[in-house]
Amino acid sequence: MKNILLLNLHQKYEGFAEGNLNSLLLESTENYLSQKGLTTKKTEIESGYNIDEEVEKFQWADAFFVQSPVYWMGLPWLGKKYIDEIFSNGKGRGIFNSDGRSKDDPSSKYGSGGLMQDKSYMLSFTYNCPVSEFNNEDGFFEGMSVDEANIALHKTFQFCGAKRLETYSMHDVYGDNLNIEKEKEKLIDVLKRNFG
Repeated sequence: MKNILLLNLHQKYEGFAEGNLNSLLLESTENYLSQKGLTTKKTEIESGYNIDEEVEKFQWADAFFVQSPVYWMGLPWLGKKYIDEIFSNGKGRGIFNSDGRSKDDPSSKYGSGGLMQDKSYMLSFTYNCPVSEFNNEDGFFEGMSVDEANIALHKTFQFCGAKRLETYSMHDVYGDNLNIEKEKEKLIDVLKRNFG
């Protein structure tokens, strides 16, 4: 893989979610990938976007890096809007052809009509929730992992045929013990495993 689309799905809320942390992680990712000789294109959804141009970026890319905060257990509404608009307009244009089912072939399964079979994606999240709430039967997420808690986004990419890479997540971002340099090192470790 050589072409990577970087997506910043942050949505600003004045005074408590300015977007600096997600921008920093995206910048660190862009720098790492550039040093590895990979070509990147970037979309920061708060700056606006053109739907057709974004569909073309998804056609161009070999892999997608999604940087997003988690608001109320999911993507910010602007991030969800972006995914809905771009993927819906990608029908027959490199994203998906259909839901996969066929009247002529009853063995065709739902979710098999994606056109991204040769592409992959990585999710990177920032959470206020501490990491202790995941993979913990007594935690808020009742034993779910970060990936399980974000199943809707994973299923969206799977529906389109893309392969999942390892997820990165930063936790307790409003906590007093957040060590940004250490977290950047953790992100780079995941990038190394995913992109070499």
